[in-house]
Amino acid sequence: MSKIYEALLQAELERLNSDPNAVATLETAQRNVAATAAALGVTPLAPSQPTPSTPLRSARPGIQTIAWDKIPTHVWHPVLDYLPALQHRSAAAEQFRSLRARMYEYRGFNKLKSILVSSGQAQEGKSFVACNLALTLAYQKDNRVLLIDGDLRRSTVHKMIGCKAEPGLAEYLLGTAEAYDIMQRADLGTARDMPDGSAMANLTVVPGGSGGEAVADLASNERFRTLLEMVAPTFDWIVVDSSPVNLVSDSVHMARECDGVLLVVRSGITQYELAQRAQNEFKSSNVLGVVLNGSTEAPPTGYYGYESGE
Repeated sequence: MSKIYEALLQAELERLNSDPNAVATLETAQRNVAATAAALGVTPLAPSQPTPSTPLRSARPGIQTIAWDKIPTHVWHPVLDYLPALQHRSAAAEQFRSLRARMYEYRGFNKLKSILVSSGQAQEGKSFVACNLALTLAYQKDNRVLLIDGDLRRSTVHKMIGCKAEPGLAEYLLGTAEAYDIMQRADLGTARDMPDGSAMANLTVVPGGSGGEAVADLASNERFRTLLEMVAPTFDWIVVDSSPVNLVSDSVHMARECDGVLLVVRSGITQYELAQRAQNEFKSSNVLGVVLNGSTEAPPTGYYGYESGE
């Protein structure tokens, strides 16, 4: 692939990522830049070369795939103060869209579907980032996103999304509940009442459930891997909120089953040594990068023709 064609492809992916009504896939971008590449005399990706993509994780024999239309729906009551991703025009929403663009940029040339979000310590905002990243990904047209609360010791995703707290992942790992029992989508009537109903309608949530310390050690058991294999063919993205890695090892076990890890640090709070330690804990996993949360630096205004404070 020529560098010019690669640059065109990356620019088209970023354009698609900024459009909530576009389907931002590598195949779509390649089709869109084909005419431009031909006009410029640029050689596209040769058929003999492997096409970068995000293949579905193949389920082992005997593992049943989840059917989207069989996932139960419930009335949700999202706490909008915790979900700036639902706002069309805000500085925070733009930051999450930028994060989404980075995920798609990486996905264009690497395997990436399941993302584990963690932090070194508590109160650094990992659950906040996980929820808003999932919603931002769900803005994409026909993009099905699964958000899993993997913080079994202190589950908070259900509080932000406003969904049922249990049964959840804890019950599934214990074997007292099956996949369909713990998965839930927003009632369509409720979704239409949201600031952007499409994002909520495209989101499925697995809450943490109940069990706390009693089930925390089950994070490394085979059922978590099985759950990811069951849902991978159905969902375009899977976001897993997890426990602080410097405090407990749950997230290290879960990260081994995920394609990538995002580390969250909090501006003015997280110490450099603790951030380094958190990164080292995931040395056996694919660390995608670090998300800086709680920064007081104001982003430039007037981005894309409107004020960031609107």
